[in-house]
Amino acid sequence: MNDELLSKVPSLRRGYRFQFEPAQGCHVLLYPEGMIKLNDSASEILKRVDGARTVGGIVADLQASFPGAEGIEEDILAFLEVAVERFWIELR
Repeated sequence: MNDELLSKVPSLRRGYRFQFEPAQGCHVLLYPEGMIKLNDSASEILKRVDGARTVGGIVADLQASFPGAEGIEEDILAFLEVAVERFWIELR
Protein backbone atom coordinates (compact mmCIF):
# COMPACT_ATOMS: atom_id res chain seq x y z
CA MET A 1 0.00 0.00 0.00
CA ASN A 2 1.03 3.56 -0.64
CA ASP A 3 2.48 5.08 2.54
CA GLU A 4 1.42 8.58 1.49
CA LEU A 5 -2.22 7.49 1.12
CA LEU A 6 -2.13 5.64 4.44
CA SER A 7 -1.11 8.85 6.20
CA LYS A 8 -4.03 10.87 4.75
CA VAL A 9 -7.01 11.73 6.94
CA PRO A 10 -10.40 11.31 5.24
CA SER A 11 -13.42 13.36 6.22
CA LEU A 12 -16.91 13.80 4.88
CA ARG A 13 -17.24 16.76 2.57
CA ARG A 14 -19.15 19.78 3.77
CA GLY A 15 -22.88 19.27 3.41
CA TYR A 16 -22.70 15.47 3.70
CA ARG A 17 -23.98 13.51 6.69
CA PHE A 18 -23.63 9.80 7.43
CA GLN A 19 -26.43 8.22 9.46
CA PHE A 20 -28.65 5.18 9.90
CA GLU A 21 -31.98 5.72 8.19
CA PRO A 22 -34.72 3.54 9.75
CA ALA A 23 -37.07 4.06 6.80
CA GLN A 24 -34.42 2.63 4.45
CA GLY A 25 -33.21 -0.01 6.90
CA CYS A 26 -29.58 0.89 6.24
CA HIS A 27 -26.94 3.54 6.63
CA VAL A 28 -27.12 6.40 4.17
CA LEU A 29 -25.06 9.36 3.12
CA LEU A 30 -27.25 12.45 2.98
CA TYR A 31 -26.36 15.51 0.93
CA PRO A 32 -28.35 18.57 -0.23
CA GLU A 33 -29.44 17.00 -3.53
CA GLY A 34 -30.33 13.55 -2.24
CA MET A 35 -29.32 10.39 -0.47
CA ILE A 36 -26.99 7.46 -1.13
CA LYS A 37 -27.96 4.08 0.31
CA LEU A 38 -24.87 2.26 1.53
CA ASN A 39 -24.14 -1.45 1.79
CA ASP A 40 -22.72 -2.93 4.99
CA SER A 41 -19.09 -2.73 3.84
CA ALA A 42 -19.33 0.95 2.87
CA SER A 43 -21.08 1.67 6.17
CA GLU A 44 -18.31 0.02 8.20
CA ILE A 45 -15.72 2.14 6.43
CA LEU A 46 -17.65 5.41 6.75
CA LYS A 47 -18.31 4.77 10.45
CA ARG A 48 -14.57 5.25 10.87
CA VAL A 49 -14.24 8.36 8.70
CA ASP A 50 -14.24 10.92 11.49
CA GLY A 51 -11.75 13.54 10.29
CA ALA A 52 -9.19 12.34 12.86
CA ARG A 53 -8.19 8.79 11.83
CA THR A 54 -5.78 8.18 9.01
CA VAL A 55 -6.53 5.79 6.17
CA GLY A 56 -3.95 3.47 7.74
CA GLY A 57 -5.78 3.63 11.06
CA ILE A 58 -9.08 2.81 9.38
CA VAL A 59 -7.50 -0.15 7.57
CA ALA A 60 -5.94 -1.44 10.80
CA ASP A 61 -9.21 -1.10 12.71
CA LEU A 62 -11.19 -2.93 10.05
CA GLN A 63 -8.55 -5.67 9.78
CA ALA A 64 -8.84 -6.19 13.54
CA SER A 65 -12.67 -6.18 13.39
CA PHE A 66 -12.83 -8.58 10.43
CA PRO A 67 -9.72 -10.79 10.70
CA GLY A 68 -10.94 -13.40 8.21
CA ALA A 69 -11.70 -10.95 5.40
CA GLU A 70 -9.20 -11.52 2.60
CA GLY A 71 -8.14 -8.53 0.53
CA ILE A 72 -9.75 -6.09 2.94
CA GLU A 73 -7.00 -3.46 2.46
CA GLU A 74 -7.58 -3.30 -1.28
CA ASP A 75 -11.36 -3.13 -0.82
CA ILE A 76 -11.08 -0.25 1.65
CA LEU A 77 -8.71 1.70 -0.58
CA ALA A 78 -10.90 1.09 -3.63
CA PHE A 79 -13.99 2.34 -1.77
CA LEU A 80 -12.19 5.45 -0.52
CA GLU A 81 -10.96 6.16 -4.05
CA VAL A 82 -14.51 6.01 -5.37
CA ALA A 83 -15.77 8.16 -2.48
CA VAL A 84 -13.16 10.82 -3.32
CA GLU A 85 -14.01 10.70 -7.04
CA ARG A 86 -17.71 11.13 -6.26
CA PHE A 87 -16.94 14.00 -3.86
CA TRP A 88 -18.38 12.22 -0.79
CA ILE A 89 -15.14 12.58 1.16
CA GLU A 90 -11.92 14.51 0.97
CA LEU A 91 -8.41 13.54 2.00
CA ARG A 92 -6.03 15.88 3.79
